[in-house]
Amino acid sequence: MGWHYRKSIKVGPFRINLSRHGVGHSFGNRRFRVTTGPDGRRHVSVHLPGGFHIGKTLGSRRYHRHY
Repeated sequence: MGWHYRKSIKVGPFRINLSRHGVGHSFGNRRFRVTTGPDGRRHVSVHLPGGFHIGKTLGSRRYHRHY
């Protein structure tokens, strides 16, 4: 069984996400958010009224890890 770590620090509309895999960050609000993960991929998500959610991942990983 592996170990997990996750911590999020919010500074205004910015959020810094710390995890075992590295540091990621996100920007936005409840309706629109852009997130960059520790591997460099970006995810854009839009939350619409009525519970609809649209998301798209852009780019590819900068590196590959084997666990």
